[in-house]
Amino acid sequence: MSILILCIFVIGYAGIAFEHKLHINKAATALVTGVLCWTVYILFVPDKEMVGEQLSIHLGDLSQILFFLLGAMTIVELIDAHDGFEIITSRIKTTQKRKILWIVSILAFFLSAILDNLTTTIVMVSLVRKLVADKNDRWILAGAIIIAANAGGVWSPIGDVTTTMLWIGNQITAANIILKLFIPGVICLLVPIIILRFTFKGQFAKPVAVQEMGGESPSNNKERIIVFVTGVMVLLMVPVFKTITHLPPFMGILMGLGLMWMITETIHSNKDEEDRKQFTVSYALRKIDTPSILFFLGILLAISALEATGQLHHAASWMDDHLKNQNTIGLSIGLLSAVVDNVPLVAATQGMYGLDVYPTDHYFWELLAYTTGTGGSILIIGSAAGVAAMGIEKIDFIWYLKKIGWLALIGYLAGAAFYILQHQIL
Repeated sequence: MSILILCIFVIGYAGIAFEHKLHINKAATALVTGVLCWTVYILFVPDKEMVGEQLSIHLGDLSQILFFLLGAMTIVELIDAHDGFEIITSRIKTTQKRKILWIVSILAFFLSAILDNLTTTIVMVSLVRKLVADKNDRWILAGAIIIAANAGGVWSPIGDVTTTMLWIGNQITAANIILKLFIPGVICLLVPIIILRFTFKGQFAKPVAVQEMGGESPSNNKERIIVFVTGVMVLLMVPVFKTITHLPPFMGILMGLGLMWMITETIHSNKDEEDRKQFTVSYALRKIDTPSILFFLGILLAISALEATGQLHHAASWMDDHLKNQNTIGLSIGLLSAVVDNVPLVAATQGMYGLDVYPTDHYFWELLAYTTGTGGSILIIGSAAGVAAMGIEKIDFIWYLKKIGWLALIGYLAGAAFYILQHQIL
């Protein structure tokens, strides 16, 4: 059974990687892979009720991510419908590729520490779409955003879901993780960007604006500012809402979406139905990339099947038995998180090592936070940030591997090397 599930997962993964050669949408492949994995599992197990319960538990966990993604994408689409990103794009005058590379990378790095890497990627990739016309240039910038968002998320307790898991589990404390992982995170970003700037040079073309085509802005300045400020405040308040209420982040994003819905309905209440249609939440929901959400669902279903059948725990145990060295185990888990979701990997590791083995703020937990947070950048479907960017920009798996993946790997190893050296010196 386990071998068959692994074979289905590998074949499905290959189908996603070669989407453009097979001419089959990655969402379809992911859904079939995820459902097949669970189908094989339930057919080979006598206790069908237990498998059903496991699926319900996993579905509850992964639906939180899907609802968060749905809410964040809708908020971004609402801002876009009101031309809210014009407030930022109008202030970025440069058309130099190197400058825009540094601007979006630094913004994504610090934003992801305040928001989280998923929300930051959605916002920043949407912003780049308003700034850059050429698809290849946007893909390069999206790759830089993925690396920056994941690197920025590791040094904040609310920046990445795995760091948050370790924080809630008392494996790390907020002040210590900021102190220890900020510089490794910076190095993880700087090394790829410095290499990339040697090839990413020249001028980029801006998209033709509505005003330049002789049209009018879709909304007036007052409406644009209200929606933009409200949207940004909603996104910024999500981690605050989580900290105060201890409810999962998707509850905060849904609360924010509801408030934005009320505000947009109010400010357009005097317009007739035809004029207000493009500013509604229902219109924004039609514009979001639903296939990407279904793709995410399929991938998470497949990975949850690996976790439910104990494959991820076996992998963690094997590494513990054979690798021995803390650094090697931490780095290996990080590389593995580029292939499978980092959440079940961290959960399995937390289950293997209690606080009696590695106490709070132990070196191993900090290394794990870094590796699982940044290792996902190596493959585009290795992190929530990558999946979101892939959905928005339709980035090809193989293209990312060739152009960005090796840069992310170099940055990952450079940041890890600095952290290990920092620990040995101090």
